[in-house]
Amino acid sequence: MTTPIEILNNPFLNKGTGFTMEERKELGVAGLLPPRVQTLEEQEAATYAQYQSKPSDLEKRLFLMEIFNTNHTLFYYMFSQHVVEFMPIVYDPVIADTIENYSDLFVDPQNAVYLSIDNPEGMEEALKNAANGRDIKLIVVTDAEGILGIGDWGVNGVDIAVGKLMVYTAAAGVNPADVLPVVLDNGTNNKELLENPNYLGNRHERVRGEKYDKFVDDFVQAAEKTFPNLYLHWEDFARQNGAKILNKYKNDITTFNDDIQGTGIITLAAALGAMNITGEKLSDQTYLSFGAGSAGCGIAARIFDEMLQEGLSEDEAKSHIYLFDKQGVLFDDMDDLTPEQKPFARKRSEFENADQLTDLLTAVQTIKPSIMVGTSTVPGAFTKEIVQEMASHVERPIIFPLSNPTKLVEATAKDLLEWTDGKALVANGIPVDPIEYKGVTYNIGQANNALVYPGLGLGTIASTATVLNDEMISAAAHSLGGLVDASQPGAAVLPPVSQLTKFSEDVAIAVAQSAVDQGITKEKISDVKEAIEALKWEPKY
Repeated sequence: MTTPIEILNNPFLNKGTGFTMEERKELGVAGLLPPRVQTLEEQEAATYAQYQSKPSDLEKRLFLMEIFNTNHTLFYYMFSQHVVEFMPIVYDPVIADTIENYSDLFVDPQNAVYLSIDNPEGMEEALKNAANGRDIKLIVVTDAEGILGIGDWGVNGVDIAVGKLMVYTAAAGVNPADVLPVVLDNGTNNKELLENPNYLGNRHERVRGEKYDKFVDDFVQAAEKTFPNLYLHWEDFARQNGAKILNKYKNDITTFNDDIQGTGIITLAAALGAMNITGEKLSDQTYLSFGAGSAGCGIAARIFDEMLQEGLSEDEAKSHIYLFDKQGVLFDDMDDLTPEQKPFARKRSEFENADQLTDLLTAVQTIKPSIMVGTSTVPGAFTKEIVQEMASHVERPIIFPLSNPTKLVEATAKDLLEWTDGKALVANGIPVDPIEYKGVTYNIGQANNALVYPGLGLGTIASTATVLNDEMISAAAHSLGGLVDASQPGAAVLPPVSQLTKFSEDVAIAVAQSAVDQGITKEKISDVKEAIEALKWEPKY
């Protein structure tokens, strides 16, 4: 039996001053709270006023985490009232600050599961302890080796799993009682952490090879056994591990890697939105990726698959795609290519100046891309000269500098518009305010994975799909790309974050319908909208 104090300390159950007098008597918390009963709306108004008084974004996030740790319903009700304002505070980019300081600021484990490669036994027990009887339908798991923009942060990276799950709930209505953040601690190569006396993770370098692979596999087996209706979301694994893990499990369980698939989906959606504006076909474009890590290759693979759907052969589709990484344009005779890079590596014989394609400007001059995407975290890489060279051979250059945080972006949207006289179609990985240029207001799409992964997860879970496949992923991208209002001057290539809950539902419906149409669901679903509504949770008392 749950005691009164346990109720007040349980964020799933606690209402604070929102408990009615009848509830206080029934639960045994009478006299343990101030006498006034507040509505959820009154609690939110008072709490938001406190939030506004915080002097920095980091302090605002820490304050919100206190509310989250205390009362989930109040936290998510606040989030629902201030989605645009809270998104960058709760998640990217402010979450980077709390990850870097997680061990120093540690207060609450936030219902997360911490699994150590040094003590791999007992995984099932740990998962059951954390679930505490809850029917977990969604896990976000990370080993935090490849957190975008900041790298390896060991056990501190658990914050990324917590934050990701918050967005699932705020955007798509996934019940917070059905989710679980997990960190796989196999050490860290971050010297700053290893030398920090407050660091809370394993104090050794990362374990590699068979022992690491077994650690991951043991976790998957334990999670699938413990939670039979699980959607498993991988987050911020390093380049050498992320794709390998996804490929190992994606045909057998319902699983998703946001860095590989999510980034690919949202960038494809932005490209499809740009096609709605230009009236062109994606299969007629020449695509250049500046950055060929997990994100860059994931996007290229998604663009490739879409070109196949538009009728190109594999060879034809590959001929439209170029990858540029630290070595320059990637060629098939390079001995350090990853498995994900190899399909898109070119032959040197295609170019008279192959040896000169180590420079981005030369590559743009030679390849003449119509779409250029940056996932490099090289700040300022898209220079005025490079952008104007691109604009000289295409009417509406499509340029997506996706790296974040802000200090790592390849180019600003303002510069891109000015350098191309307003012709560039731009999406950033960071939020950008509307830009006034020559009498036109340009809305800049944010290629934020949060626009797609919550609805993708909700639709997959609601449909009881046995796997998440390419057809479902394509349906998600098309549902977003189709929301662009091409008739508006300065229209964004993606819908705004302010409509996040609305189009998360659109994505969920498209994904669930795809699964049903393919006949890959565990249960017979006659009405996907009904199934989605039945699963959604609302923050209310």
